[in-house]
Amino acid sequence: MRTPTQSLRVGVIRGGIGDEYEVSLSTGGSVLKHLPERHKSHDILITRDGVWHWQGLPIEPKQLAGRVDLIFNALHGEYGEDGQVQGVLDEAGLPYTGAGRVPAKLAMDKSAAKQIFAREGLFVAPGMIIEPDEEPVAAAKRVFLAISPFWIVKPLNGGSSVGVAVARTLSELAQAIATSRQSATRLLVERLISGREATCGVVDDFRGREHYALPPIEIRRPSGKSFWDYQDKYSGATSEICPGNFSAEEKGMIEEAAVVAHKALGLRHYSRTDFILTPKRIYVLETNALPGLTSESLLPKAIAAVGCPYPQFLDHILALTVENR
Repeated sequence: MRTPTQSLRVGVIRGGIGDEYEVSLSTGGSVLKHLPERHKSHDILITRDGVWHWQGLPIEPKQLAGRVDLIFNALHGEYGEDGQVQGVLDEAGLPYTGAGRVPAKLAMDKSAAKQIFAREGLFVAPGMIIEPDEEPVAAAKRVFLAISPFWIVKPLNGGSSVGVAVARTLSELAQAIATSRQSATRLLVERLISGREATCGVVDDFRGREHYALPPIEIRRPSGKSFWDYQDKYSGATSEICPGNFSAEEKGMIEEAAVVAHKALGLRHYSRTDFILTPKRIYVLETNALPGLTSESLLPKAIAAVGCPYPQFLDHILALTVENR
């Protein structure tokens, strides 16, 4: 566990231009609430139209240099988690928490991340990209001929299950593609893998390990749900068991895969990877470069399960950022 040697001026950026604006507000609010008191925190709001605000007034990111020592990136999804804001902060010369520009972009691109996972020997679901100019019915027929049912349709870049839909017939698939287009132009269609759901966080340089896997959490959806959707994630509707009811072998495999995914994408500080467990194997769904830190989020629950108070975890992340690790 690391602790910064000095008190810090911490700018917490939250909000943003994407669909996860509200979640980011909650993550940022949680960070602001739990930062150790010896640090001076500053709430930096980015509005839906992309304007940065300092103490209620518009400000350019480069003007933050000299006002804060580092940025705690509490954004999610588009702009905050796809490498864009990381590029802005790099240009402004501001250290920041979480993934760097290129790793963040890779993690957000589900197709690119899957290719990296497969090269590392991890199992991924068969999938196909649907381009913006493909008509939904024609795209559905192309998928139907290549991937056996059922299917899950999701934005190629996105998080929090925004714009995700499940299809069981050809007509449902075409409708799901049309519906998901409302959230993103490029889509990923995958075979829907049925099994037990799990997620596992990784924290860097924690408790003597370069990459420390937190206890895997078992996620039990409400009855009748095909996947863990946006409402389930943030309403408390799911049952989240931490540590999950996994065998020692399953636990070890999940933790190892989470660390492999974290390292393969070049992520830093912390991440969280989602899985589906079938009787034959463990599939990687995606890795979150900036997982939520709200009261309903899973990473804080896993941190608590290993006896680490939330403020100490935040202090650890700040120390890694100062050390540029």
